[in-house]
Amino acid sequence: MAGSPENPSDADLLRAFARGDAAAFQTLYERHRAFVLRVALRFGGRDPNDAHDVLQDTFTWLIRKAPEIELQHRLSTLLYPVARHLAADRRRRTARQPVPLEAVDEPTADLPGDDEGLRDWLGGLSPNHQEVVGLRYEDGLSLEEIAAALEVPLGTVKSRLHHALRILRERHGVDEPDA
Repeated sequence: MAGSPENPSDADLLRAFARGDAAAFQTLYERHRAFVLRVALRFGGRDPNDAHDVLQDTFTWLIRKAPEIELQHRLSTLLYPVARHLAADRRRRTARQPVPLEAVDEPTADLPGDDEGLRDWLGGLSPNHQEVVGLRYEDGLSLEEIAAALEVPLGTVKSRLHHALRILRERHGVDEPDA
């Protein structure tokens, strides 16, 4: 899983950061920022302030845990459950609080695009099926990385993806979400 000097792997960068290389952390942040924001928006709601808070909390967690981490997959595989949990937790907490009017229409120019077409296309699938399809086709994770991110067996990921694609094929008459 070692990268080249021009393009170091996440594992190489994480080890360098754990040794004190701040530039390595900056590279990891730039690589995975949009992914963490997408997860935050997917599980935490559409509030860009909450998504940025989840982003900050996720990378704060990474800073604390970096010396202990030995990556087996891409860093996004490790960050996914952290960001998902933090986003869902933030959504539960903020659901109990009133939203000030001035916060409703915040600009979202720096947030990654959320493919509403894909969301509509996946409507009606169970949350587990939507999650696996989103990780595979929207986030580009391999089946093994999805299994690691969700902490489920590879067979479960394959089964969920197979069933989701079968449902989508029957409903829409196509094989792939990007078709």
